[in-house]
Amino acid sequence: MSTHFQGSLLDGPELAPPGLGDIHEIRRTTLTRGAWVDLLPGWVHGSDALFERLVESVPWYAERRQMYERVVDVPRLLSFYDEDVALPDPLLEEARRRLSTHYLSELGEPFTTAGLCFYRDGRDSVAWHGDTIGRSRTEDTIVAIVSFGSPRRLMLRPRGGGQSIGFAVGHGDLIVMGGSCQRTREHAILKTARPAGPRISVQFRPHGVR
Repeated sequence: MSTHFQGSLLDGPELAPPGLGDIHEIRRTTLTRGAWVDLLPGWVHGSDALFERLVESVPWYAERRQMYERVVDVPRLLSFYDEDVALPDPLLEEARRRLSTHYLSELGEPFTTAGLCFYRDGRDSVAWHGDTIGRSRTEDTIVAIVSFGSPRRLMLRPRGGGQSIGFAVGHGDLIVMGGSCQRTREHAILKTARPAGPRISVQFRPHGVR
């Protein structure tokens, strides 16, 4: 699969192979109603090389969904790694292990699944939603997202409407939504007419959360 991808000037080929930074440098923004967001820019070093590997090695598939009276294409490519299924790169296994260790005291359990989305350009998107399939409909939980490739804005707003905030994530950035975030907030990657390169997001979730 070919991509038109411009790498980060801070992530050039002269740098070390892909690796993880210190997760303890992550910083938290406390929201209302028990929700919070953690952000760590550039957690994955050498992330552009990993992005290229994921483009080629992940079994991407297109999905179609019923939308009112017609079936439409989902505007992004997908791949899902269920519990006990090896992830497509050892670095993602290590990222999941470190996230599980770091958030164990708050989450009370490890991250077990990984959902991958491939946004090929600015026309690809995901509409406003919360990850409320399963236990997260009624319980607090944590969803951790690592982004590779060109940055896109992950938007977050109160459920039912209200002022939104945005985080430009790409090139190995880590963003974590926790507490009541999935129940009291919605998030989205909106379409954009501005030039936008390809991006891959990896969403780590605990058992029973989608």
